[in-house]
Amino acid sequence: MHVIGLHNTVFEGDNTVYLLGEDGDGPLTLVDVGFDDLEIREQLAAGLADAGHAVTDVEQVLLTHYHGDHAGLAAWVQRESGATVYCHEVDAPLVESGQEAYRALRDAQEARFEAWGMPVDARTELRAVLDTETDLMAGATDVESVSDGDTVRAGDVDLRVRHLPGHTAGHVGYVRADGKALYAGDILLPKYTPNIGGADVRLNGALAAYLGSLERVAATAPDVAWPGHRDRIDDTVGRARTIADHHRERTENVLDVLRERGPATPWVVSHDLFGDLSSIHILHGPGEAHAHLEHLETHDVVAAEDGVYSLVETDPDLDPLFPNL
Repeated sequence: MHVIGLHNTVFEGDNTVYLLGEDGDGPLTLVDVGFDDLEIREQLAAGLADAGHAVTDVEQVLLTHYHGDHAGLAAWVQRESGATVYCHEVDAPLVESGQEAYRALRDAQEARFEAWGMPVDARTELRAVLDTETDLMAGATDVESVSDGDTVRAGDVDLRVRHLPGHTAGHVGYVRADGKALYAGDILLPKYTPNIGGADVRLNGALAAYLGSLERVAATAPDVAWPGHRDRIDDTVGRARTIADHHRERTENVLDVLRERGPATPWVVSHDLFGDLSSIHILHGPGEAHAHLEHLETHDVVAAEDGVYSLVETDPDLDPLFPNL
């Protein structure tokens, strides 16, 4: 396997993509591809050249999810090489060249902005950021959908598709058949915790879905995870546990806001949690606050009326809300 780092000025942490089959054994495969701009095209081409290959040699691309910093270059790679592009069936429409799925996503985002109580000026700033991201996501001309349990040959190994929703509705990891390695995308990151709630507004119950995905990762217990940003993760179960603990602590913080402030919208809760927000964090902050409020509402800890959340239980037992990894 050959590791290729790609620049990323839109989100924290440069992207990491992976080349399998560089020795000529099996299909030459990229796991994720990065944003579509000229600089990153050149970086990807240079990374392939370091492994003795050109973009035209790539036979297939395995996408972990639809976000532009993972899928944006898929169309270019496919045009240059004729590569087959794989993506989970739920995210595939957002990778394909048609714009209908993106229009539906933007409509869903606008509905969330209203429901979260996002101010007008924040919406205006965020729309400009989202327009830029869409520009960096050209879309592939043809996508082969995969589902949980499918197997794809990559280089000289078989990779099994694992549906790991939470960050996006169709996020997947690719697990080596012997279970020893996971290509994790954004489901497991070594430094940051992936955003839940704002990163894909199509998901209802985003936090519950993500916690379930962490349980799946822990149950598989791969020796190593290769994330979509930064460096390898050697203690995969420990990292999954740390992230789950982080979300439990954040849920406590959300409860503290409601205890101190009283009933509040997700936007107000996010401001108390994160302070003033700018750029893509205008989406991610209230999205994450909403995901935690929604999780609490599902378990009858809070109640919502017209987008305003209030406490039902002031000192709830959170053990049933979080997995024991």
